[in-house]
Amino acid sequence: MGKIDSIAELKNPKFIKPIKLNYTHNNQKREWEAVISHDSVSILLWHVDKEAFVIVKQLRAPVLNTNKTNGMMHELCAGIVDKDTSLEQIAKEEILEECGYDIPVESLQKISSFYTSVGISGAKQTLYYATCNESMKINDGGGLEEEDIEVIYIPHAKAKKFMFDESYQKTPGLMMAFYWFFDNIKL
Repeated sequence: MGKIDSIAELKNPKFIKPIKLNYTHNNQKREWEAVISHDSVSILLWHVDKEAFVIVKQLRAPVLNTNKTNGMMHELCAGIVDKDTSLEQIAKEEILEECGYDIPVESLQKISSFYTSVGISGAKQTLYYATCNESMKINDGGGLEEEDIEVIYIPHAKAKKFMFDESYQKTPGLMMAFYWFFDNIKL
């Protein structure tokens, strides 16, 4: 279990930029603190052989700090858009890096795009769906060295219970993706 050792002001951030917005709304001058951050992709991955969702579990330090929890989040496979290539290519690379499956780009189905963390950043996330099977497994996944990602399989039969079990810390994107699956994919 992790813990926060200290908190310091961010001087030269690599992935975000804190800003103060000055704007006019309804003829009134206003201000707001915000963060410029990268857009992202996320992928709802369905394992055909296991009849299970493939998700990741990883430490998210802001959750550890904010909610006094262990910070381990259950999430969709995801990654930031930080290079000049298609969103589908970034999604493919994230699946391989985090989950270990080599999914053809043309197999990715776009579900929708939406905005996340709108109170502070308003970054756009694009959600994809793909299927995989054991023949597509190239490695164990786990992400980059500093990520420490665990690949988790949530069986279809247990997914609805998992969605509302608050003992599992999870993101709203994961829950929305599961809802999309139950409403659109017939097994």
